[in-house]
Amino acid sequence: MEPLKITFIGIGLIGGSMALDMKRLFPNTKRLGIDQNAGHISEAIELGIIDEETTLDQLADNDMVVIAIPVGACKKILSSVLDNIGKNTLVFDVGSTKASLCQEIANHKHRNHFLAAHPIAGTEFSGPKAAVENLFEHKTNILCESHKTDSKLLEKAVLLFTKLGMRLSYMDPIEHDRHIAYVSHLSHISSFMLGKTVIEKEKDERNIFDMAGSGFESTVRLAKSSPAMWTPIFEENKANVVESLKEYIANLEAFKTWVENDDFQKVYESMANTNHIKNILNGITSKNNK
Repeated sequence: MEPLKITFIGIGLIGGSMALDMKRLFPNTKRLGIDQNAGHISEAIELGIIDEETTLDQLADNDMVVIAIPVGACKKILSSVLDNIGKNTLVFDVGSTKASLCQEIANHKHRNHFLAAHPIAGTEFSGPKAAVENLFEHKTNILCESHKTDSKLLEKAVLLFTKLGMRLSYMDPIEHDRHIAYVSHLSHISSFMLGKTVIEKEKDERNIFDMAGSGFESTVRLAKSSPAMWTPIFEENKANVVESLKEYIANLEAFKTWVENDDFQKVYESMANTNHIKNILNGITSKNNK
C-alpha cells in the first residue's frame, strides 16, 4: 500500500491506536486529526499519534477518513464528512452500532464511499494516552453492507484491515446490532451495575479494596469504560439492549428463586450447562490466533 493521507476524527483509544499502527506500517503516511477536545489534539501530536490538526472542510484530498467518535456523534456528522470528501476518498467508522447509521446515509450521493466497520477491539481506557500499537492484531472486524461500498475503495479497506492483522466478518447491520447487544453491550451493563451495587452496599471503600479478588476485578473491569462513549451506544441500540436485559433479568430472577427455595441441584445444573461457554470462547481464541 502506497503512503496515504488519512484523517482520524476522534483520537482516542481506537482512532489513536489505528493511527499508531499506520505510522508503524506506513511511515510516510500523513496522519491528520480532528477532535472536539483541543487537549486531545495537542496530546496526540505530542505522543506522535498524528502529525497535525485538520478540519472537516479539508478532506477532499484524503485517501481515507476514519470516524472514531461516539456512535451518536458519528451519525450527526457522517453526512457532512461525505459532503466534503474527494472522488477517491474512503470513509469508514469503527462504532458499535450500525443499523441507524447505515439508514442515515442510505441515500447520500457518496454512499458508495462509506464502509460501516466495527473492530471488536479495545480496553476500558479512553483518550489519546490509551492508544497502543497492535490493538487490532488477531481481532475480528465486522463489515456491514460492504456490497454498497465502491469495489476499489472496499479493496483498499480490506488491504488495510489485513495489514492491521484483523480477521474480517461480513454481516447485515440489523443482525449485527442484535448480536452485539448480547455479546458486548450486555456485558458492559452487567459490569456497570455490579460495580454500582457493590458501591451502594459497601459504603466502606476499604472493604472493597481488601476483600475484592481477581474475579470481582475482572468482572467490573468494564465499569471503568467511558460513560460518554457507552451511553450513546445504549441509546442507539435501545430495542436490542432492552430485549437482552429482559432475558438476562429473567435468568437472574430464576437463580434467585432457586437459592430461596434451596434448589441447589438446579443451581448446579444451570452452572454446569453454562460451562459450555468456555468451549465456545476457546474456539474463538484458537480461530483468532491462527
